[in-house]
Amino acid sequence: MKNILCLNKIAAVGTDKLDKNEYNIGTDVVNPDAIMVRSAVMHEMTFAPETLAIARAGAGVNNIPVDRCAKEGIVVFNTPGANANGVKELAICALMLASRNVVGGIKWVDTLIGTEGVAKAVEAGKSKFAGVEVLGKKLGIIGLGAIGGMVANTAVHLGMKVNGCDPFLSVDAAWNINHHVNKAASFEEIFRECDYISLHVPATKDTKNMINAETIAMMKDGVRIINLSRADLVNAADMKAALAAGKVAAYVTDFPTDEMIGVEGAVTIPHLGASTAESEDNCAVMAALELDDYMRYGNIKNSVNFPNVSMPMSGDARVCVLHANVPTILSQITTALSGVNIENMTNKSKGDNAYTMVDVTGGVSADVAEKLKAIEGVVRVRII
Repeated sequence: MKNILCLNKIAAVGTDKLDKNEYNIGTDVVNPDAIMVRSAVMHEMTFAPETLAIARAGAGVNNIPVDRCAKEGIVVFNTPGANANGVKELAICALMLASRNVVGGIKWVDTLIGTEGVAKAVEAGKSKFAGVEVLGKKLGIIGLGAIGGMVANTAVHLGMKVNGCDPFLSVDAAWNINHHVNKAASFEEIFRECDYISLHVPATKDTKNMINAETIAMMKDGVRIINLSRADLVNAADMKAALAAGKVAAYVTDFPTDEMIGVEGAVTIPHLGASTAESEDNCAVMAALELDDYMRYGNIKNSVNFPNVSMPMSGDARVCVLHANVPTILSQITTALSGVNIENMTNKSKGDNAYTMVDVTGGVSADVAEKLKAIEGVVRVRII
């Protein structure tokens, strides 16, 4: 029986995918073999030696100490694309909120409670909340992954001219993008040419404050900016100054901060991007299936700190080795397995980390497992 700790409420449709005869799942599990999490912050957690994997029911993993997990032999999974439609729909809503001052208008109407002749007052005051239409406007999408690609495709159908830029666009993602989406050569091209800019990139050292005084200065006067990715992508002080000056006509974000709440021209949504029943169910199911495949077979899919490695089991036992991506270590692994009948083998790397799976005929003796663990750079050995 393997123990799985849930740090947040995980949709039952996901945990029900895990065989209750094989897994003990709960919020009070100690020394877990695996952890499922949504938003709980894990940076101060100490992980048990038994912990093999963490599955984040969502795409972002900034609440998880990913690098430390790699050093401790803990595979961290996420669920890319599982909540993409929910975020895409909110992005289209944000596009409209950036164009039409619906939020300001609703707040103003609420002040008319008790006013005689409300209809007449509305007609007299509504001009303060006039907006613009998106039809024919140019939208720049920065990041064309699961969410950005869907936003781009939907915007095309709204009659917008869409430019996209993603230096890391995968072939699979490219296949899903509407052929009417134009490829921008750089972020700077989007900054210069677009009426709207929507951000769909992770928060990294390279993307932090990517929207700042310098990049805003490149943009058209009256640009409208949408940020449903992370607050850190936008320099709050520079955005406030740009809104006050009218350089930015509207800023819609799903990440309220002390600096942006209540700022004229800013719409701060309370992090609702993936907060739909469907998104939570999809993420829970994907996370559970990823965990199950790894715990039972050693297969890795959608890991953020180790490579994706998967193969059908073809022997009596499977040797799984998480290790550093350094020269000669693979040859040391095969040397340690000398005398074992190898049926199949695969090895892949991701940055500094690598993973080797070996299917063997017959068992693997304890001394072979110890030899593998003794290799410098090996962080975890499992025999399945």
